[in-house]
Amino acid sequence: MRNSNKDGLAVVTGASSGIGAVYADRLAALGHPLLLIARRANRLEALAAQLQNQHNIDVETLALDLTSADDLRTLEERLESDNVEVLVNNAGGGGLGPLSSTNGDKMEALVRLNIVAATRLSQAALGGFRQRGKGTLINLGSIIAFWPSATAAVYSGTKNYILNFTRSVAMEFEDTDIRIQVVMPGPVRTEFFSSQGMSDSVFPDEYYITADQLVDAALAGLEQGEIVTNPTMEDPKIWEDMERARANYFASVSSGKVASRYLST
Repeated sequence: MRNSNKDGLAVVTGASSGIGAVYADRLAALGHPLLLIARRANRLEALAAQLQNQHNIDVETLALDLTSADDLRTLEERLESDNVEVLVNNAGGGGLGPLSSTNGDKMEALVRLNIVAATRLSQAALGGFRQRGKGTLINLGSIIAFWPSATAAVYSGTKNYILNFTRSVAMEFEDTDIRIQVVMPGPVRTEFFSSQGMSDSVFPDEYYITADQLVDAALAGLEQGEIVTNPTMEDPKIWEDMERARANYFASVSSGKVASRYLST
């Protein structure tokens, strides 16, 4: 990673499997000491032993539930006090299903994890980045941010938040050496669906990429200076067209006039 300080700690949330575990491996290969966060202590410990053996780096693990205010504060304090070089906000949940049949407590927990935790941890890391003049923040979004879904109302909303939050924060730091990126995966072969009692067959096989492919593409996008990385979008003109449409939308709603179709005749 360009401008990366190999003595700086890399922190990965949701690191016990899938995308988070691959990020941990890639950052370890670059020589970063690691702090790995997830709920499953046994999985974290096994991954830590593997990475220490393969890459000869220091790995610390913390079994935390980031929907818990106390556990979240524990990690915030580490981000504020340690020499953190990279934060990967990968921890997240899906909570798929119709809103009418969704348990309210589970819905709130999803918001706490996908929005509150990601926001507070980003803020904690960025404070240290600002003091040291550099650092890297990577937030995991999703293509569902652009695709309202009758069975993913809360999940879609949280990922739309992550997209706009990360892009807005990137604007704050655009004249610095602090790098900020939001990664927009589509379907990835992980435990995402099985952890919710669902099958990967919810999407056709050809829609999926592996976690390794996703992370390698995301890191390549980071090296290319992208703020928003769409790993499976072949033609970047599609994104450019969306950005132009967004600018046109904002210009059109800034007229200071009520649209004629809403005026009585």
